[in-house]
Amino acid sequence: MEKILEVKNLSVSFNTHDGEVQAVRDISFDLHKGETLAIVGESGSGKSVTTKALMKLLPEPQGFIKNGEIMFENEDIVKKNEKQMQKVRGKDLAMIFQDPMTSLNPTMKVGTQVMEGLIRHRNMNKQQAREKAIEILKLVKIPEPEIRMKQYPHQFSGGMRQRVMIAIALACDPKILIADEPTTALDVTIQAQILDIMKDIQAETNTSIIFITHDLGVVANIADRVAVMYAGKIIEIGTVDELFYNPKHPYTWGLLGSMPTLDSSEEELFAIPGTPPDLLYPPKGDAFAPRNEFALKIDYEEQPPMFKVSDTHYAATWLMDPKAPAISPPPSVQKRMQADKAKKGVLK
Repeated sequence: MEKILEVKNLSVSFNTHDGEVQAVRDISFDLHKGETLAIVGESGSGKSVTTKALMKLLPEPQGFIKNGEIMFENEDIVKKNEKQMQKVRGKDLAMIFQDPMTSLNPTMKVGTQVMEGLIRHRNMNKQQAREKAIEILKLVKIPEPEIRMKQYPHQFSGGMRQRVMIAIALACDPKILIADEPTTALDVTIQAQILDIMKDIQAETNTSIIFITHDLGVVANIADRVAVMYAGKIIEIGTVDELFYNPKHPYTWGLLGSMPTLDSSEEELFAIPGTPPDLLYPPKGDAFAPRNEFALKIDYEEQPPMFKVSDTHYAATWLMDPKAPAISPPPSVQKRMQADKAKKGVLK
């Protein structure tokens, strides 16, 4: 598949009163046309900072891209100034934020907010923009769009506001759609509807999606590939099947083991001990080592490289080194993997 985005050795930092917080540390990944890449990890792992860097929406001057490249259509976004980025945002790169109530303008009618990008980026007049906005609201399954166009955000439910956010993001047919935990504040039923809408839209438009979440259950339903982040680094990346059925990093094991299933008893639910490191002072070795029951001596001394599992699957753990002892995932994770395989029909 053709690559539409290449991120190379990206590092993002924040200047604070205490010093430099290294929020994203030397990460690399790519995105192909028409695919969904999910980025998962605990709060503070660097997921949202990564996407804000892609859009160059970091809070300046505190937040800044320290080094790296973000190649989009053979141009480095890192080198673009604000005026140049205003031509890219909304038109080529669009973002759905986590909380639509704080992202939508409460003083503007919903229709006006959907039309804004069409008038700015696609040079439509008001009538053309209105017709297109109604069409987009229908696409995201908002009933009676002609009436809804004249209403304000407070007149919409949480799920409907999130659909409006998706409509605004899709208005100019962006090539990449970044969704920053768009279903976190929604109940399970509405969450499923929003995910279905996004999948349907992707099938129709072939848009590439970067989906940020901490919920691996959501990942299983929407992603083609998954990147797992911890302490500002990507520690495992692969197809959704590889990450669910053949995970290699102990942190990925922990995430999978902590996912409840319908047949799980309360005693079986696994929790990762400890807390993530302070990125004011990033650890010398593997950042996950203090929380990793399988940590080796070298984990405290040296950061592991990305070991190749397959052409599409890589993991940054010293357990992949040929000299490392053979260690299997914990029983809770193996049980989860078996259950997922059986559910998908992989096991006969």
